[in-house]
Amino acid sequence: MATSNSHRAPGRAVTPLRHSGRALRGTGGAAVLGTVLIGSAFASGAAQAAPAAPAAAAVAAPAAAPTAPTSVLDSSKKLRWGSEGSSVEQLQSALNDEGASLAVDGKFGKRTHSAVKDYQRAHGLQVDGVVGSETRGSLNGGASVASAGASAPASGSSSSSSSSGEAIVDAARTQIGASYSWGSSNPGVSFDCSGLTQYAYKQVGIDLPRTSGQQVAAGTQVSKSEAQPGDLVVWPGHMGIYAGGDKVVDAGRSPGAVTERTIWGSPTFVSFR
Repeated sequence: MATSNSHRAPGRAVTPLRHSGRALRGTGGAAVLGTVLIGSAFASGAAQAAPAAPAAAAVAAPAAAPTAPTSVLDSSKKLRWGSEGSSVEQLQSALNDEGASLAVDGKFGKRTHSAVKDYQRAHGLQVDGVVGSETRGSLNGGASVASAGASAPASGSSSSSSSSGEAIVDAARTQIGASYSWGSSNPGVSFDCSGLTQYAYKQVGIDLPRTSGQQVAAGTQVSKSEAQPGDLVVWPGHMGIYAGGDKVVDAGRSPGAVTERTIWGSPTFVSFR
């Protein structure tokens, strides 16, 4: 009879370790089965995604602050047909910001004059084509901007206007005796009516357009009681310079020369103050 061999034969199956339904608990609460760690990362068969971070509260963008006008007129001087320079360039740029399509050339001519009138009409201003304090203030966003260091009290402005008016009359008087010639503006020699008025105004730094119709359109009509020396006196087809005291200095076909004489008929008066 063969002797019993207590050793396992090679290749013999090993009976699996029987364990109870309770798994041993390892550190951290992970179940341990034999030497296999069933980690918490594998609990329930898959890793659970971390909860999403709460969405940041939407922050409304602050309302845009009102913007100042792109172009600002920094001169307190009136601008009108015939004006030139940087102040006119600023005016043209400001009008372009309002929808005009002007060449910014610093020359206040027909197109700029029309654009000013259109702006005044659209904003309920006096439609005269002259950029004074009201129109300038409107273009500047509601406030007139005086030139640096300038103070312009009403009394000073009136005094300056009066002085300029007297200077215009004096300039016209220097040409008394010059002959009348249509289309002429030749100091000491000959003038037509609008040539004389343009010349006299130019002596005080005001550039008027050349023809009588353009000059009337560029100014502001006033009543006879409001007229001051230096204003224009206008008849159909003719004009002169109001000298005060019911007098006018004009270059007329009759008597064919520049003279100072009494106003006749019922003219209108045009001011550039």
